[in-house]
Amino acid sequence: MNQQSPEFVIGWGTLALINAGLAQSKNRSRLVWFFISLFLGPLATFLIVILGSAGRSSSEN
Repeated sequence: MNQQSPEFVIGWGTLALINAGLAQSKNRSRLVWFFISLFLGPLATFLIVILGSAGRSSSEN
């Protein structure tokens, strides 16, 4: 069984927390995106950024 280094685990967890905050700023569920980020990592960051804000149309400022 291959175990990850502590730095990798800490980095991945930190990314999940950052993604949760980013998701909240886009009016998305902080908890849901935290768990998605645990599995998808940087891909989740990309998805949060390209999906835009929830509950707002693209024409609003």
